[in-house]
Amino acid sequence: MLLSFELSMPGVNSWNGKWSGVGNLYARVVNFGKTKKGEVKAREILDNRYFHYSFRDGWSAGVTVKEVNAKTAMQIRRKSKGFNGYDWMIDSILRDMTIVSPSERRE
Repeated sequence: MLLSFELSMPGVNSWNGKWSGVGNLYARVVNFGKTKKGEVKAREILDNRYFHYSFRDGWSAGVTVKEVNAKTAMQIRRKSKGFNGYDWMIDSILRDMTIVSPSERRE
């Protein structure tokens, strides 16, 4: 099973009210394989579909998750500009089913 994780910044606190990444695709595809364990984890993530994180400074991030087929996954991988340095958000979703920053995790 393939899941696409797409980053957005619904809360911006910039001088012009815009995120510099608007118009770019920041996405990553994760392959959960064909095992029962992988499918269960993928379905659990899909039950939420959207994860939100507040940076507590007026900025916030959103990660939208959807199931994709192999053809769509290839298109996403080709068009994506990476995950803009926020890969830790995907790692946190996979591990904790929520977004917890690395510094919050250490506390």
